[in-house]
Amino acid sequence: MAHAPTLPEHILVVDDDSRIRQMLSRYFEDEGYRVSLAGDGREMRECLDKHSADIILLDLVLPGEDGLTLARDIRARSDVPIIMLTGRNDVVDRIVGLEVGADDYIAKPFHLREVLARVRGVLRRRQPRSLSVSDTQSEIYRFEGLRLDIDRRQLLSDDGSEIPLTTGEFDMLCVLVRHAGRVLQRELLMDLTRGRNLEAFDRTIDAQIARLRRKIERDPNQPALIKSVRGVGYVFSARTTRHEA
Repeated sequence: MAHAPTLPEHILVVDDDSRIRQMLSRYFEDEGYRVSLAGDGREMRECLDKHSADIILLDLVLPGEDGLTLARDIRARSDVPIIMLTGRNDVVDRIVGLEVGADDYIAKPFHLREVLARVRGVLRRRQPRSLSVSDTQSEIYRFEGLRLDIDRRQLLSDDGSEIPLTTGEFDMLCVLVRHAGRVLQRELLMDLTRGRNLEAFDRTIDAQIARLRRKIERDPNQPALIKSVRGVGYVFSARTTRHEA
C-alpha cells in the first residue's frame, strides 16, 4: 500500500508590511516550505481555522491586536512554535514575548538566512528523534510524579496525561533535569537551550523559568523543583532517576 506523500512544513507569516510578507513567502517557498500570509489578527485566525501551522512568524507591532496579544491567544489554544519579529530592539519586549510563550525572537532588519536558521532550529528541537531498528531506547527521567521523555519530547503526569510545553520550555526543562543538582548560570542556560551564543539577558531566562514553574510546580510561588540561587542562576533540586525504554 502506497503511503501518502509527506507535506512540507507549513509556516504562517503574520506581518502588516506586505513587502516583508512577500519577501519571506518567496524565500521560504524556494526553500521547500509551504507558506501562508496574514496581515493582522483576523486574517491569522482565519488561516489557523483552515490549516494548522508548524511554526508562526509573528510581528510584534500590528494594527488592532498587537503581536503579544495574539501570542497569548495562540498559546491558550496551541503549543505551535512562535518566533516574534520586531523593529524595536527593546529587552522588555523580548521578556514579555517569552512570558507569553514565544520560542524565539528576531529583531528587524534581519537577514533571511538568519530567519531560516532560527526556523529550522526551532522545528528541529520540536521534532522527536527518529528511531532506527538499532536505536530504540528512549531517554526518560522521572521526578515528583512526572515522566520526562526526551526523545519523544513529552512530559507526562502519573495518570499518563501530557503536560503541554512550548519548545523553549521543553528545552529548558531538559537542560535542568539533565544537570539536576548543579547550579546553572543564566548565561549557560541560554547557551544550552538555544544552541548558540545569544545576548543572555537575565530577565529573559527568568521569564522562561517562571512559565515552566507554573506548569510543573505544585506552588509556583514556593518552588520546590526549580530553585533560584541568588545572583547566580537556578538549580533543579528534585530527586531524579533516569531510565531507558
